[in-house]
Amino acid sequence: MTNCSNLYFLSTLACQLADCLSEDELSVLAAELTALGDMLEMLLTKQAACEKE
Repeated sequence: MTNCSNLYFLSTLACQLADCLSEDELSVLAAELTALGDMLEMLLTKQAACEKE
């Protein structure tokens, strides 16, 4: 349970954004953040593969 503070922070952030943005804006932001997460995962995977070589 050491990372619960991260979950509380992200939950609070999501609620605050939902109060400030329209549904269309939230949808675009969610897609952009998903794309960012995917790119970071790809970079980390490539970095790990290069370190094994």
